[in-house]
Amino acid sequence: MLSLIAFLIMLGVLITIHEFGHFLFAKMFGVKVEVFSIGFGKPIVQWKKGETVYQIALIPLGGYVKMYGEDSMTEPVQGEVDKNAFKDHRSFYSKPRWQKILIAFAGPLFNIVLALILFATAYMIGIEEPAYMEKPVVIGYVQPNTYAEKAGFKPKDKVLMVDGKPIKNWKEFTLAIGLKAGKTAKVLVERDGKKIALSVSIPENITKDSLGVAPVLPVIIGKILPDTPAEKAGLKEGDEIIAVNGKPINGWFDFVKFISSIKEPKPLTLLVKRENKTFSIRITPKYNEKLKKYIVGIAPKFETKLVKYPFFEALEKAYNKMIELTVAIGKVIKGLITGEVSFKTLGGPISIAQFSGQALEAGIATYLFAMAFISLQLGYLNLLPIPVLDGGLIAILLLESIIRRPLPDKAKEYLSYLGFALLGTLMIYVIFNDILRVLQ
Repeated sequence: MLSLIAFLIMLGVLITIHEFGHFLFAKMFGVKVEVFSIGFGKPIVQWKKGETVYQIALIPLGGYVKMYGEDSMTEPVQGEVDKNAFKDHRSFYSKPRWQKILIAFAGPLFNIVLALILFATAYMIGIEEPAYMEKPVVIGYVQPNTYAEKAGFKPKDKVLMVDGKPIKNWKEFTLAIGLKAGKTAKVLVERDGKKIALSVSIPENITKDSLGVAPVLPVIIGKILPDTPAEKAGLKEGDEIIAVNGKPINGWFDFVKFISSIKEPKPLTLLVKRENKTFSIRITPKYNEKLKKYIVGIAPKFETKLVKYPFFEALEKAYNKMIELTVAIGKVIKGLITGEVSFKTLGGPISIAQFSGQALEAGIATYLFAMAFISLQLGYLNLLPIPVLDGGLIAILLLESIIRRPLPDKAKEYLSYLGFALLGTLMIYVIFNDILRVLQ
């Protein structure tokens, strides 16, 4: 239910802003707007103010602004359009092409501007980020029977490059790997002073099938589970386990591996650090019937940092984030065209709903950040030169400006059919992808 509410709020805001861009520029150039609709299909709520009918329709996956005289940009089609619209100075048809282009461009532009505002707002509120994301990519753990283990990754490997591009931190590594979903990546690592090239297959759904590597994570207790050996032994949140039975522990995953290897409930001696004091604690692991292994009952502490900036710095950070994501989106689009990025990585309404719900659970700043990212994608998507999208209309108008005459109505009709076919096929595909992910 939370995912649905978060999804509807997000979609409602993004669609309203997009259509308001078209509406505002149409009014600015004196075009009569007949209908302002959020959603498609049968209206649920409808009211009229001035010359415009405002409505919220049944299907929330989009919206539209119906302008007087926009049915054909050249001449009346088979008498179906009011011929007076092609002489009326308030019709879309009567306006010069540069004004039509700006009206079409305004929707995507408003989504892009909204993304900047939302990113800046999120940065001012403060974004919680894992502390390790800004650190060099040093592998702390390689999960057995995963893509990473099969590729030959080892603990303490330092990732230097992915497909020939330098990697500075986990954030860059995560992005680079994400762009190769369903493909093979060439990863250069440093191991014991030597550089080693590895070839790793990246899972198609990297959020479901983990690559199998994790950063170095100290054994700091983030949570004590109730009625477990850890609670009975007196361990507390914030305690750091330094050694077990006199042997140093290099990280959380080493500790988990050690505990998982226990075959019988023998007492252990933990060397614990608490508030700059070091002491020993005796603890006997307990067999967990559900997990089918021995446990002590602790969960790790994930260090995060609050990224919070004043207005002008937040605006600068938002701008830089937009540039970073714009480049990433461009790479994805290029990869989809060239085949380097699998179409199976694309998500539809269900994925966006899940993403929205998770973001809202994480906090308002994370939700705004997620909304900004979707708004940015929506803006760029609508600028693609595909008929029936804003970018398609802009492309037609630019072509007409170059050839100095309007395209035949038949040509535009066929282009519209092609655009609907492309978008319809893509929508069916991403929804099918969503359903498969849910079923899996």
